[in-house]
Amino acid sequence: MKRRVVVTVCLSAVVILLGIALGSVYLPPGQIVRMISHRAFGIPLPEHISDAAVSILWNLRLPRVLLAFLAGGALSVSGAVMQSVLRNPLASSYTLGVSAGASLGACIVLIYGFVLPLFGTLTLPLVGFLFGMGTILLAVLFAARLDGQMQNHTVILVGVVFTLFVGAVTTLLAALERESIQRLLFWQMGSFSMQGFGAVWILTPVVLLGGFAILRRHRELDILTFGEAQAQSMGVDLKRMKWTLLVLAAAVTGSTIAFVGVIGFVDLVVPHIVRRIFGSKHRMVIPMSVLVGGAFMVVADLVARTVVSHSELPVGVVTALIGAPFFVLIYRQGRASAC
Repeated sequence: MKRRVVVTVCLSAVVILLGIALGSVYLPPGQIVRMISHRAFGIPLPEHISDAAVSILWNLRLPRVLLAFLAGGALSVSGAVMQSVLRNPLASSYTLGVSAGASLGACIVLIYGFVLPLFGTLTLPLVGFLFGMGTILLAVLFAARLDGQMQNHTVILVGVVFTLFVGAVTTLLAALERESIQRLLFWQMGSFSMQGFGAVWILTPVVLLGGFAILRRHRELDILTFGEAQAQSMGVDLKRMKWTLLVLAAAVTGSTIAFVGVIGFVDLVVPHIVRRIFGSKHRMVIPMSVLVGGAFMVVADLVARTVVSHSELPVGVVTALIGAPFFVLIYRQGRASAC
């Protein structure tokens, strides 16, 4: 197991380095190390490293790759929590309407162009986060009113209903304001371009604190995977624990979506890969989901910005092309095991 962890850490570091190096302009790994050492420790730069290379590293590549890694890790952890809490291999934060709510908030900002005082350019991510969190809170509250025990099938059903309803409202607003459809569609497909270090500095503590809060509850997550009756017999306050874990997972997802847009399937694919490699104990699943999910997202973003020359695909397209067949595979395996 330790060897697998070491290999995963090394592969993640290699993927990050490749994500920084590759692109329309190639940055040799040796130069990347020297430029980072120059900024971090004041080591003089060799003369053959141009100012253009330094600008590409610090203004474009490094913040983009770090943001992609953070987003992938955050979404993967959220997916792992949702699958365990709801005991559904196809569950994710999107099931409970986080992405639909964030899309509605983004739609309102993009169509009407309002800016919150004191927040300026952070208006879009802030409103996206608030709408995403608001949607899941309403969904969980409604589920709790319908079913005092908050059984899994009730939570999932209510989440799907809320997702469809909020999505319909977003579609209606976009249809009424056709000139904003293209911008909204691009945001809904996800992108890491033009973000800068500002998004990285804001998202890093959110992901770290949210991940740590989830990791502290790894024993409860392990118990929940055995079923609700088993969890109650072992003294777990099922309703409170579900509330806590669902809100934490939604907060991590909502914060990520707010900055990079809606990127699907990462939270579905990565937790399954991690469980196959490292087992089902969440003490390992949570941190390894961060590494594997982050590396997965960096690779997806690298493909999105290099596969088509002089153009860039939304990263959500790449993750969907990978994740959709995986979704079908999981569904078929579930049907086969049920038979």
